Amino acid sequence: MIRKTIIKSTLLVAGFALGMQAQAAPSAEMLSYTCAGCHGTNGASTGDAIPSLAGLSSTYLVDAMKAYKADERDPTIMNRIAKGYSDEQFELMGGFFADQEVHKNRDQSFDAAKAAAGKKLHKKYCDKCHTEAGTVGDDDAGQLSGNAKLFLQYSLADFHDGSRSQEKKMKKKMKKMLKRDKDAFDLIVNYYVSGKK
Repeated sequence: MIRKTIIKSTLLVAGFALGMQAQAAPSAEMLSYTCAGCHGTNGASTGDAIPSLAGLSSTYLVDAMKAYKADERDPTIMNRIAKGYSDEQFELMGGFFADQEVHKNRDQSFDAAKAAAGKKLHKKYCDKCHTEAGTVGDDDAGQLSGNAKLFLQYSLADFHDGSRSQEKKMKKKMKKMLKRDKDAFDLIVNYYVSGKK
């Protein structure tokens, strides 16, 4: 009788412990797996139109996810995906991706002369926010250098036509840049794709 009671108690405790484990919050790494299908393992994207998350600022990532969830950032599939996560989970994912090494998209072709002209445009119009040639992921403005060419082209076009929101100062700088040079987007994309400082 005592032995049966001990066995039942042991099984009950073991079952309770397993149940608690099953309900434990997912880890930051586990949450990141849901992003891997589009943004690559550990946020290192290999897609032509999808940004890398690896090495980005946690603040930037968390703010972006909260904006998607609240439909304050232009609609993409991310708006629907973000609704499935809590703010605490955003923080975990942001911390995980911020701890990864900044990813540079695979070798991409670029025009050296255009990249040189794009470097001048970056220094004049973009460098205050996108520091060190757009290579810094933790400056809360988003990393530009090393991203896929197509992603950069789409993003600039979306900012320009208003389908993607932007800071007022960025809008003003882009307007000035395009007024000076109608090919500015092409030049600056070549610069960021080159990965040069």
